[in-house]
Amino acid sequence: MQNTTSKDPLHGITLQKIVEDLVSFYGFDTLAELIKIKCFMSNPSVKSSLTFLRKTAWARKKVEDLYIKTLPKFNN
Repeated sequence: MQNTTSKDPLHGITLQKIVEDLVSFYGFDTLAELIKIKCFMSNPSVKSSLTFLRKTAWARKKVEDLYIKTLPKFNN
C-alpha cells in the first residue's frame, strides 16, 4: 500500500482556522490593508468574513494565498 500525502499546503485546514489564524496574527486592520475586502474593513468579525468568503471565490483565494505566505511566520 502506498502512503499518499497531499501536496496542498491547505489540506485539512478549515477556512475558519485560516481566518482565525490570520486575524490573530495580523488583526483586522492590517488584513484590511493587505486584502481590500469589505468584510475586513467594515464591522469585521470572523463570522461575517466566513459568510462572505464562502460565497466569493476570488476573495477566498486571496485569503488562502496570504495564509500560505504567512505559514512560515506562524511557526516562529
